[in-house]
Amino acid sequence: MLAKRIIPCLDIKDGRTVKGVNFENLRDAGDPVELAKIYTEEGADELVFLDITATHEKRKTLVALVERIAATINIPFTVGGGISSVEDVYALLQSGADKISLNSAAVRNPKLISDIAEKFGSQCLVLAIDAKQTTNWKVYLNGGRVETEIDLFAWAKEGEQRGAGEILFTSMNHDGTKKGFANEALRQLSEIVNIPVIASGGAGTMEHFYDTFTDGKADAALAASIFHFKEIGISDLKNYLGQKGITVRL
Repeated sequence: MLAKRIIPCLDIKDGRTVKGVNFENLRDAGDPVELAKIYTEEGADELVFLDITATHEKRKTLVALVERIAATINIPFTVGGGISSVEDVYALLQSGADKISLNSAAVRNPKLISDIAEKFGSQCLVLAIDAKQTTNWKVYLNGGRVETEIDLFAWAKEGEQRGAGEILFTSMNHDGTKKGFANEALRQLSEIVNIPVIASGGAGTMEHFYDTFTDGKADAALAASIFHFKEIGISDLKNYLGQKGITVRL
């Protein structure tokens, strides 16, 4: 069985790590370069960097900051935010990213998924999906600011068919609440696609990670504030999961 992955997420605004609740009320969570170094030392499996206002502000990802983080870590590094072309991807991979995360740009131009997969391979392309459930799960763009009528599950399947190598699903309903991941939706996603699904939004306790790996069938779990504010240590979390029978890299 493949090991389940623990992935800290650096949400970046104005060069600082931030964290909010339901995508709002952001507060400072520290220097991203320092946090990246700490997480690597603690045993994180991967690191995700999301420039959360790049698309909304119509600018590119902070390449210089990506370079500084990449220089301090030795684990797979995914970067997203403001990517809208094959050239953007090339620049980020050259700056030290191992994978890139596409969100709003992929919805606006689905062919971009195929173009990137063909040029660089599916293994370096993560399709990030921010979705909110009212009656159905709908996809949102621009860091959760723009609602669409696109169905979460249909879009995930299309993303896989176009060449995405992983799905990073963030539940806007659960984001920052620390009440657990959207395991029912995650389980549905894992049944629909044949690529890894990363759970995001709602981590608050070690049990939540266990639940999303068992009930939610997630392949990886991403979290931010509980790591940033030292509520849960990554090594402690991995030891807990290992003791509960979850295969993790210790």
